[in-house]
Amino acid sequence: MAGWGGFFFSLFNYKTEKYVIAENRKIGILFRIYQLAVLGYIIGWVLVVKKGYQEREEAIQSSVMTKVKGVTLTNSSESGLHLWSPEDYVIPPNGEQVFFIVTNYIETPNQRLSFCAESYKVPHGRCESDDDCAEGEAVKAGHGIKTGVCLNSTGTCEIHAWCPVEYSKRPIQPLLSEAENFTIYIKNFIRFPKFEFSKSNVLETSDDSYLKRCSFDKEKDMYCPIFRLGELIRWSGYDFQDMAAQGGSIGILIEWNCDLDKDSSECNPEYTFTRLDINLNNSVTSGYNFRFTRYYMDQNGQSFRTLYKVYGIRFDIMINGQAGKFSIVPTLIAIGSGVALLGAGAFACDMILLYMMNTSSYYREKKFEIINFKQLGLKERRNP
Repeated sequence: MAGWGGFFFSLFNYKTEKYVIAENRKIGILFRIYQLAVLGYIIGWVLVVKKGYQEREEAIQSSVMTKVKGVTLTNSSESGLHLWSPEDYVIPPNGEQVFFIVTNYIETPNQRLSFCAESYKVPHGRCESDDDCAEGEAVKAGHGIKTGVCLNSTGTCEIHAWCPVEYSKRPIQPLLSEAENFTIYIKNFIRFPKFEFSKSNVLETSDDSYLKRCSFDKEKDMYCPIFRLGELIRWSGYDFQDMAAQGGSIGILIEWNCDLDKDSSECNPEYTFTRLDINLNNSVTSGYNFRFTRYYMDQNGQSFRTLYKVYGIRFDIMINGQAGKFSIVPTLIAIGSGVALLGAGAFACDMILLYMMNTSSYYREKKFEIINFKQLGLKERRNP
C-alpha cells in the first residue's frame, strides 16, 4: 500500500524542465540534422507544396452542356445515299454529359413481323430435328420465338420475329469516316460554394463570332471549348479511323485545381483524354455498339421497320477539382504540428543519452533533480 500511496501522491508533484548542456558532438549533430529535416518538411512540403495554410474544398458543383456539329454523306447498298446530320448520329441529341456519336452501322431494312429462319450465328437457334425447336420457346440471344419447325435448308429453327433477321457484316472501313472532322462543343460551369467562386471554360467575350471561328488549343486558346473529333481521339493515343470501325469509349476529364489566393485568371481547366474500353487481356471487350429501330407504316396500314446496329464513340465527361484559400485555422495546425515534431526530436535525443550511452547514469543525475520543500524549510529554520 505504501508503494501505491507514494505513486498516488507523486502525481501531485510539479515537474519542470531543466536544461542540461551535453557536450556530445554526435548527439548535437544528430539533433540539428533532425531539426533541419523537420523545418524543411514543414516549410517545403506542408506549407509550399501542399499549401497547408489553406482551407480546402473538394465538393465541386458542375454543369456540362454539349453540342456536336458536322454533316456527312454515306452510300450503302441497303439505303443508298443518306445525309447524316447531328440529329441522326448523336444519341441522345439534347447535349448531355454522356453522349454517343455514330461512326459505322449495319442496316437491315424493311423488317416485318413474319416467320423466317433464325441466324446460324446464334447457337441456341441451331437444330437437327423439330425436337430441337420447342414451340413457344424464345431463342437465347436470338431474334424471336421458335415455331417448332427445324429448317433443313439453314440448319436453324423457324422463328416468329421481325424478318429478315440481321444478317450483314460490319463494314471494315467506317461508313461515316468523315466524322473525323465533326466538332464537339463542351461547355462547363463550375462552382465552389464554400468560397462563393464560380467560373466557366468558355472565354468571356462580347464577340459573338468567337465560338464560330475558334478551335481548342492548350497553349494559344485554352478557353475555346470546341474540339475536333479526330484530334480528340488522337490526344487519347489512338487513331480515329481504326476506332471508328468498331467503336469505343472515350473519357474526357476536366480538372479545376484553383488557388483562390491568386487572381481568378490563374484558375484554369485541365483536360485529359483517355480511352476507357480497352482491355489488354481480352480484345473481345473493346469497341462499342448497340441497336435501335425506326418504324414506318405502308399504304396498307401494315407496320414495318428498319433495324440499325450502330458502332461509334461514347463520350463520358467527368468533372473533378478542388479549391484552396488562406485560413488561420489550418495555418496554426500546420505550425503546431511542426513544433510537436521538433519536440519529438529532443525527446529522442534524451532517450539516447539516458538509456543508450555509457554515461547514461551520469547524465540521468544531471538531468533529474528532486527538490524537497519540507527539508528546505527545516534547513532555513536551523540556519536563520
